[in-house]
Amino acid sequence: MVVQLSRKLFTVDQYNKILDAGVFTENERVELIRGEIVKMSPMGIHHSACVKCLAELFILRLAQTVTVGIQDSVRLNNTSEPQPDISLLQRRPDFYRTQQPQPENVFLLIEVSDTTIKYDREVKVPLYAENNIVEVWLVNLNEKCLEVYRQPKGNGYENMQTFKKGETMTIQVFPNVTFTVDEILGD
Repeated sequence: MVVQLSRKLFTVDQYNKILDAGVFTENERVELIRGEIVKMSPMGIHHSACVKCLAELFILRLAQTVTVGIQDSVRLNNTSEPQPDISLLQRRPDFYRTQQPQPENVFLLIEVSDTTIKYDREVKVPLYAENNIVEVWLVNLNEKCLEVYRQPKGNGYENMQTFKKGETMTIQVFPNVTFTVDEILGD
């Protein structure tokens, strides 16, 4: 006999109540993906250094143009509130004190990946596309490259480019601000 197990799925509001109740400690990194509370992988030293490097790079280059989120939640819909490593958001006077950023507030989401590359590509990137995130970067620490996803359509992106060391690129909404892959990787 086969026993069918069911899962309890949560809404973003229920998830936030769970977080507010202190069910998870500050050191437990979790995010809500498609109604499921997902434990995030611990960050290694290279991952952590890359996030710090990106944060500084964007703050210095785009100061007073965007709000830079560092491992902050973005409310995609009623069942998903991921925590990308970096988010570039429209500036707001309240710095999102009154509500989480939503897809229409996002210029760019970045996931830094080493051990989570498959999960980020197969789960998070499609989730971002479904919710009309206009641009996503996957910083692939293993292959030392940058995967850039643009033009969301359905559960994927129409345009995906891979940039390698020595190459230069821009953010779609800021075409006059250039970055090298070496800077992005922190090399």
